[in-house]
Formats: sequence, C-alpha cells, structure tokens
Amino acid sequence: MGSVYERLAESELDWPNWHVWWSDERDVPADDDRSNEKLAREKLLSRVFVPEEQIHPLRSTEVELPERFDLILLGIGPDGHTASLFPGRPELEATDPIVYVPEAGWEPYVPRYSFSLPLLNAGPTVAFIVGGEQKRDVLACVLAGDESLPAARVHAPETYVLADRAASSASPTSST
Repeated sequence: MGSVYERLAESELDWPNWHVWWSDERDVPADDDRSNEKLAREKLLSRVFVPEEQIHPLRSTEVELPERFDLILLGIGPDGHTASLFPGRPELEATDPIVYVPEAGWEPYVPRYSFSLPLLNAGPTVAFIVGGEQKRDVLACVLAGDESLPAARVHAPETYVLADRAASSASPTSST
C-alpha cells in the first residue's frame, strides 16, 4: 500500500475536507513498524494536509463511526483475506461494525481491529487495490465469486478492483 499512498499524495485533491479512517489496524503502538497507521502517516498523511482531528485511527471496537463512508480502500491478501478478515475465521460472521481479530491468519501474527463484512458491504463504494504476480490466482478466484475467500464476500453497492498488470494478467491455476 505504500506506493499507492505515495501516488495518492501526488494527486491534487481537496485534502483539507477529507476524513481518513482505518478499515483495519494491527493491535500494536502507532509508531510500530507493523502499524498500518504508521505507514499511512509516513507515505501519505505527512505529504498532504488533512487536519489531525479528521484522522481516525482504529484502536478499539468502541469507536464512533460516521453514518456512512464515501469510499473504503481495501487490499487482498495472498490467501484471499481482506481488512484482516481471514478465511475460515469466526470474525467473518461478526455483525457489529468493528470486530476484534485475536489471531491473524497472515504475517505479522498480531491481533487486529477490523471493519466487519456488514460494514464493508454497507457501501456505497469499495475499491480493492491489488498488485503483484503473487496475487494473480487469488484475484481470479475472488472475481469468480469463491466466497470461501473473504474478499469475495465484499459486495458493496459499487465495488471496484484496481489491479496492476501482474495481478490481472492470468486466470487461476487449474488442476485436473
């Protein structure tokens, strides 16, 4: 996501009117190298002007959320997880807006806070940002609707996939 943040920082957007929320965060201090907040602050928020009171880290399940989000940006992990919602985990069935994920299914193996699927699906718009050849097969499975993969269970009213050539250039590996 670092390179996406850097490219966003180069965009001429109305940054002072933005509110920035985290859709998932690792349960580590904000200055820890594993923190999504640290990455976003270094690569994006330090380069644009968003007032500090409009930056909303996710550090608890007891966060007051806005009525709706205009856009939620997500990634897709190599195992099909998104927003720290991992395949086969009970957090996929959570109904509260924010869910605590005590056991991460992917490195770094630290607990996390995440938006739940009902919140992600409430829309209006979700955009997945996917890059790299290692994501090619899983992206094809997500796009084919394999709902064993959490990313394939995101069905916001408007759902977009922004993928680079390496991630989007082939279909999933098939076995015979």
